[in-house]
Amino acid sequence: MRPILWALLVLFGFAVAPSVVPAHEGHDHGPPPVEVPTTAAPRAEAQSDLFELVAIARDGALTVFLDRFVGNHPVSGATIELETPEGPKSLTPLDDRYRIEASWMSAPGAHDLLFTVAVGADVDVLTTTLVVPQTTGEAASTARGSMASVAAVLSGSLWPKSGLLLAAAAFACGLVVAGLVRTRRRMAAVAVGALVVAALFATGAFGQPAPAVRDVARRLPDGSVFMPKQTQRLLEVRTLLTEQSAHPVSVELPGRVIADPNASGYVQAAVSGRLSAPPSGFPRLGARVTKGQVLAYVAPPLSAAETVDLRQRQGELDQQISLVQQRIGRFEKLIGSGAVSRVQLEESRLELDGLRDRRHALERMRREPEPLVAPLDGVVATANAIAGKIADPNAIIFQIVDPQSLWVEAQSLEAISDVVAAEARAPDGRRFPLAFRGAGLADRSQFLPVHFSLPAGESGVRIGQLVSVFVQTAARVEGVAAPRSAVLTGANGQSIVYEHARAERFEPREVRVTPLDATRVLISAGVGQGRRIVVQGAELLNQVR
Repeated sequence: MRPILWALLVLFGFAVAPSVVPAHEGHDHGPPPVEVPTTAAPRAEAQSDLFELVAIARDGALTVFLDRFVGNHPVSGATIELETPEGPKSLTPLDDRYRIEASWMSAPGAHDLLFTVAVGADVDVLTTTLVVPQTTGEAASTARGSMASVAAVLSGSLWPKSGLLLAAAAFACGLVVAGLVRTRRRMAAVAVGALVVAALFATGAFGQPAPAVRDVARRLPDGSVFMPKQTQRLLEVRTLLTEQSAHPVSVELPGRVIADPNASGYVQAAVSGRLSAPPSGFPRLGARVTKGQVLAYVAPPLSAAETVDLRQRQGELDQQISLVQQRIGRFEKLIGSGAVSRVQLEESRLELDGLRDRRHALERMRREPEPLVAPLDGVVATANAIAGKIADPNAIIFQIVDPQSLWVEAQSLEAISDVVAAEARAPDGRRFPLAFRGAGLADRSQFLPVHFSLPAGESGVRIGQLVSVFVQTAARVEGVAAPRSAVLTGANGQSIVYEHARAERFEPREVRVTPLDATRVLISAGVGQGRRIVVQGAELLNQVR
């Protein structure tokens, strides 16, 4: 029994040994291939200063994606020729790709490809090598085809490293079963059978299916993202070639839209009173009004004491008016005899007119309210008028604003001088140019107010709207200007951009950024000259897992 067991162990050792022998001196397994998902179809890529090409072998055909190297824009209408074993052949253009039947690409091994690309006046030659690997199913079918394959299985030449544990486990189970059999012949037969079963399981000879070929985007273990070209087309991924240059130093300030003090006004009640509408009604919000137009009336409410006092004053005035009228009547009779001068008559008439005016004013105070008029031409920005409401003294009933003249008030922690340019950005992404008007010298809640004016006729701006103000100064700094959409926030809170390292591979880069204007930022560290960074679709790229 012992000689048989030792022979089986030696045979198993010879089977395992070839799969774990490292490369000997003078032999190199070659550089590791570009890391892509194992389920992706065989592919190769080529680049030049003009174009970027990806060739994919699938189902006996070759599919080619052609993009601009700068920008990653798909190239349509190109003429592409491929050197084949049968001579040069042109590729057929499809929607956003090119295709050619290439049955010779189905054979496992390395295939050298030479493409000639012509787009208008741009002509380029791109070369690459596409490696078609031998699938596991092909190796298994070869092992089942002949006794030589069985010998290869037993020698371990077709064993993958991942099958060693399974083979060892099966062999150990065979030895246990053999120990339970008393007859030596049965024990040897069971042991040999266990060894063969272990070898077959290790090589996939029992028909393990090959993994399905799927080109899907996924994040690789090193943090980079593999994104096939067809997915890049769907997400419209676009890139920018970085360029170092000097840019003005910018400061980002919080701000809000205010009315121009010279083109706005308040309508207020001087005394407490009850509001009432004019015949045309209260003006609605956004309605255009003219200077002097009556917007509302204020009727001061009278208490009981005020009413009694008012009636007493009216009674006194009525008595005085009656006495003056009698006096004028006597003077008119005596003026012909010369007993009364004409001057006395005229003075009495003037006194009567004054008393009547005072009596009329008291009556009007009881019946007619005070009108509130517009101080200037503009539109109604604020309205707090309700019929019957008691308006407090100095309360703002209406705010009239000229929409053609609006300002922005920003808050700065320090004084700003030598302003070169300024721009505002609304929360919805709209941008507005600004003109510097001045900065305050007194702190307001530990901030200095800085005023800018909007251009006349700017639409879509409202009073009180919050904006971000970007002020460019005369100082300059070196860096890379990039759109704000290119910068993301990583899981660790750092600012990152995605570099288009290879045709279908994107690598995150940590960067240091400062604001440049309303749409761009300045990358001062993390990305150098001549790198391709993603400026459109970066947010979707960052969500790939």
